[in-house]
Amino acid sequence: MKRSFLFFAFSILFVVLAFKKNTDVADGEGISFSKMTLQEAKQKALENDQLIFIDAYTTWCGPCKKMAATSFKDAEVGELFNEKFINLKIDCEEGEGIEFAKKYKIKAYPTLLIIDGEGKIVKSAIGSQSASALINFANSVD
Repeated sequence: MKRSFLFFAFSILFVVLAFKKNTDVADGEGISFSKMTLQEAKQKALENDQLIFIDAYTTWCGPCKKMAATSFKDAEVGELFNEKFINLKIDCEEGEGIEFAKKYKIKAYPTLLIIDGEGKIVKSAIGSQSASALINFANSVD
């Protein structure tokens, strides 16, 4: 009986997680972060003559969580960033993020980068940013 209940509970959990909505993409407001690799983003940036905005974060970072819940969800920020950049979130302690953090010498979180299609840093900022600071950050690059 106990095994049946555990199997049932894990089955339900699996189904819920399998169909869970992607929480990194905003629902009409805020920044929509793409689910692509950095290499794919660089290729797209070169093809479309765009820059890439990267939120380099960790899962334990309080300021990162605060920005994700506030500044990144601001409608004006989203409109500007979604129009101007290819937007990525990179967890610097997982997957390609580990090498990314080494390559770009990321030592503090959040680190916000704007890079070109070649991977060269155009602009960077460290630490939590308000919505107005993010707008200024985006508008400071062409």
